Amino acid sequence: MKKMVLMLLVVSSAAIAQKMKVVSGDFKNLKGIKEYNLAFNYEGLTVDKFKTEEDFLADKMKKREDKGKDEDFKASWFADREKRYEPKFIESFNKRFDDGAVKADKGLASAKYLMTVKTIWIHPGYNIGISRSNSKITVEITISEIANPSNVLLVVNYDKAEGAGAMGYDFDSGYRISESYAKLAKEFAADIKKRAN
Repeated sequence: MKKMVLMLLVVSSAAIAQKMKVVSGDFKNLKGIKEYNLAFNYEGLTVDKFKTEEDFLADKMKKREDKGKDEDFKASWFADREKRYEPKFIESFNKRFDDGAVKADKGLASAKYLMTVKTIWIHPGYNIGISRSNSKITVEITISEIANPSNVLLVVNYDKAEGAGAMGYDFDSGYRISESYAKLAKEFAADIKKRAN
């Protein structure tokens, strides 16, 4: 039984590790960095099975047209970035470091390094009560020097970081997706702690 549990832990750890890929640079380049100014980039992202974000929005808005909720959906889709995704990422990242040993935030003027979180793909997931699917995001994180932007310390890709609300009460797509950003930040912080020393 113990062997089986150990095997499951090894397999699940490998599955998690496979989601992260260093594109360039090295986590060791981040050793000693205490602050990151944060930037979020959503340009050119795709959603689910759609070729473009515009195609996704057109499809979802058409389904809500009769109820007059089409423009509301579009407005909340974009507002959720600053209102939900970004605060969740910031909160989740920062709480992984004791006593603010490492901090990331938007508009952090004292920081010498920029952390750019570029969203490539979003699967909003769904929850219709009897059936549900977690949200997932694919993101590329780049760490560069603010004074010398061509000095890129690390580029890392996280594929399908998965998020779900507590106890399945995640009927709102914005909430589900924000949980993916929280999970992404948790994974990235863990990788910094593990690999940057």
